[in-house]
Amino acid sequence: MSHKPYDDEDHIELEHSDFDKLVQKGLSRRGFLQGSAAAMGLFLAASPLAKAVAAVTESKLLGFTQIPASTADTFEVPEGYIAEPLISWGDPILKGAPAFDESGLQDSAAQAGQFGDNTDGMSFFPLSEDRGVIAVNNEYTNYEYLFPHQGKEALSADEVKKAQAAVGVSVFEVQRNANGGWSYLKDSKYNRRITANTEMELTGPVAGHALVKTSADAAGKKVLGTFNNCANGQTPWGTYLTCEENFNGFFGTADAAFSADKHQKRYGLKDKSDYQWFTQDERFDIAKNPNEPNRHGWIVEIDPMDPTSTPQKRTALGRFKHENAAVTVDDNGHVVVYLGDDERGEHLYRFVSKNTYNPNDQAANRNLLEEGTLYVARFDAGEGELKGQGQWLELTHGKNGLTQENGFADQAEVLIFAREAATQVGATTMDRPEWIAVHPNNKSVCCTLTNNKYRGVEGKNQPVGGPNPRAKNNYGQIVRWWPRGGDHTAAGFDWDLFVIAGNPTVGEGLYKGSANINADNMFNSPDGLGFDNDGRLWILTDGKYSNEGEFAGMGNNQMLCADPETGEIRRFATGPIACEITGLTFAPDHRAVFVGVQHPGEELAPSHFPAGGSSKPRSTIMVVRRKDGGIIGA
Repeated sequence: MSHKPYDDEDHIELEHSDFDKLVQKGLSRRGFLQGSAAAMGLFLAASPLAKAVAAVTESKLLGFTQIPASTADTFEVPEGYIAEPLISWGDPILKGAPAFDESGLQDSAAQAGQFGDNTDGMSFFPLSEDRGVIAVNNEYTNYEYLFPHQGKEALSADEVKKAQAAVGVSVFEVQRNANGGWSYLKDSKYNRRITANTEMELTGPVAGHALVKTSADAAGKKVLGTFNNCANGQTPWGTYLTCEENFNGFFGTADAAFSADKHQKRYGLKDKSDYQWFTQDERFDIAKNPNEPNRHGWIVEIDPMDPTSTPQKRTALGRFKHENAAVTVDDNGHVVVYLGDDERGEHLYRFVSKNTYNPNDQAANRNLLEEGTLYVARFDAGEGELKGQGQWLELTHGKNGLTQENGFADQAEVLIFAREAATQVGATTMDRPEWIAVHPNNKSVCCTLTNNKYRGVEGKNQPVGGPNPRAKNNYGQIVRWWPRGGDHTAAGFDWDLFVIAGNPTVGEGLYKGSANINADNMFNSPDGLGFDNDGRLWILTDGKYSNEGEFAGMGNNQMLCADPETGEIRRFATGPIACEITGLTFAPDHRAVFVGVQHPGEELAPSHFPAGGSSKPRSTIMVVRRKDGGIIGA
């Protein structure tokens, strides 16, 4: 996920007339592909859709009636279902914390005890059949609602602290009520806020390295805070993985002499920052503390059952703009974590633990993410093919050109500058790899590729082809792969595209979407992703909600459900105005699903969700259940 993921001024209309003219002239396929990258995308767009996704058959796995697209300021679900708010930004979760105040005048101390803003990825940790703990990310905060001045004035020191307290992670207990609904417990012993100022431990190969030492932390092992936490992961040993994504946006400087070096540029670091933290907290002044950004962009492991525990940044998993962390245990016992780097033209990664999982010793498992090998994906395909094979390229110092001569002094530098290491070894540039989900049978994996306005654009070095088949891709797709021999630690895999999102009412070729997209279920920018226990694939969107032009008929962002076997996709839920639907986790019995509604009414769009009336829009977790108490989606 990203703040303002698809700006209007960046949108480029897609043209198909050039391809038609070339076909009329009888230009050979090979000659055509020797043209511009954009032309390549147009050629592939005219390929038969059957090459992308096999014919769709009716699913026996999906047991609900699809709902239509919506532009209403409501959260809509199918007939026979109930959707209720569980918790919203500003609700108190720590003892003594005040209730939410519409005025925006509450101070940082109040926000530090309240549920954070912009709910995102989350996980449910059961305590009993009807009780559990939810750990959830609070990605960033909307200044237009956080402050009375809407962020248009210089922030005071306490306002910066308030913004820092609105992000990070919220942990709180929930319980099922007698009527089947759910509520959160305000004073539970498990409740906790983890913010941009919570002390954390830097672990793994990067801990103590010169590039993570600062004036405040000469040892390079203690870091304050986590922020811009996007999606998540959950380990078999009961811990929560929160993923630091667009950390760069919180750094800046007023130093006119500052000039970003090549490493900082690759991670999007610059002098400008809309969040203004650097004006009151020197830790975020990139000119004064150039190493501080190196301490962010990691996977952070948290024990949700111990509010006194210290979160640990697991540097062996690499530093980039992490989307989520999909954890699985291979048959050989090694823990495998799949990781996406959410930026246009970045990469898809895999971590394999050095040691193996022991189901009889959960305490020993707590260190499995401390050591292991990081890999990055290369997708191969024949000319014009939308399926193929792939390889995992090892990111280990001394291998594959990751040497001092090529700018990597040691393994710590390979991990700190993982993006540059991925480029060095020849990884495939992807259309914003976001959430990754492993099928419950542990045989296949899916990843959302949200969009890419730069794909096929001259000078961007992001050629069209393989899993990224469209130039200036504004709709997105989901790539799927099968580890070679069913082994998640194997070097190779086979892949295809499960769905290519599009608009069949206005698009042509692949811009219409694949065979499983139609006028009734179309969507753009698939983002959140998750399987339930029965193998249904749940898709959440963070895209264009203008409902006009190339996005006509798509309405607000939505949640869909797919059958991976038949290819059928049905719309399950729609969100309110200007929101993103993000984050999902199920109750253990799968009779309730928790779904996040992020930034309703962003940039002052006319939303008053969830309270209605003239109230402020507030990021909210919704609980969806069936009226008959049945399994969600069945």
